Amino acid sequence: MTKKNVLVFRALPEDQLARLQAVHHVTVADPRKAPEAFAAAFATANGLIGSSYNVDAALLDAAPQLEVISSVSVGVDNYPLAELHKRHIVLCHTPDVLTETVADTVFAILMATQRRVVELSTMVREGRWTKNIGEELFGTDVHGKTLGILGFGRIGQAVARRAALGFGMPVLYHARRPVDLAAQAPELQGCATHTPLDDLLARADIVLAMLPLTDATRGMIDAAFFARMKPGASFINGGRGATVNEAALLDALDHGTLRAAGLDVFAKEPLPADSPLRTHPRVTPLPHIGSATHETRHAMAELATTNLLQVLAGEKPTAPYDTAAA
Repeated sequence: MTKKNVLVFRALPEDQLARLQAVHHVTVADPRKAPEAFAAAFATANGLIGSSYNVDAALLDAAPQLEVISSVSVGVDNYPLAELHKRHIVLCHTPDVLTETVADTVFAILMATQRRVVELSTMVREGRWTKNIGEELFGTDVHGKTLGILGFGRIGQAVARRAALGFGMPVLYHARRPVDLAAQAPELQGCATHTPLDDLLARADIVLAMLPLTDATRGMIDAAFFARMKPGASFINGGRGATVNEAALLDALDHGTLRAAGLDVFAKEPLPADSPLRTHPRVTPLPHIGSATHETRHAMAELATTNLLQVLAGEKPTAPYDTAAA
């Protein structure tokens, strides 16, 4: 097989890097740390592999030999889908392998937000626990509460299983079309109900956003959205940060009826030092850790490496992304 040029723009585990080096010419260059080396390698690259870097149409102009981008992520909002389709560049991603791990993280944020885990743990660490806590520090039950989920793909369904089967939570979900639970998630039949958005917001005690970032979803969770939520409800975001108008979220916490928010994602990451979300007493913020376990990140890198090798060998990749549907 003819050796091709592969540019690794985010660190890979050593064993996956070795798989690439065994069959291709490989350059490792993070554009955030070595922009000149990245630009030089990009110009002759046949394949890219990495994550968390915006590749736009102008950048693609500098890579006339590019055949494939293998993203070590499930989300693809860093890539110009229509441009990739027009240029016949294959885009691959890493679904499935992170589903259960992200669902674990999301449910952990939900639990921490309702029971004020981070806030109260900090109180203990700082030596401020000097007597039994009073009602002003009480949390809110999770079991039996109604969970509303926006977006009901693999991860949304995995969270729904935890909620409905583990915590007895009625689940409402809103998606573009109802999910065929009998075929996709039979264990959720009778436990999860496709619901119009306004009805979901009015009834759910906890609203979870698991939305992709598209033109339609960007900023859709705004002041009107929070105003339609059930008074005293909580909001959790485990999808994409830019789906939320963060100023509206803060206003709903300070002047509306939103009880609390748990966030693993933000419009700008890392979260700026001057963001009020960092220190707001009713916000539980995490540093985008949805898939951040040793096991899952390695599985993502392994799948991304496999995808890249398959495309460069003229084979169909295990996990292509349909850029034509953008």
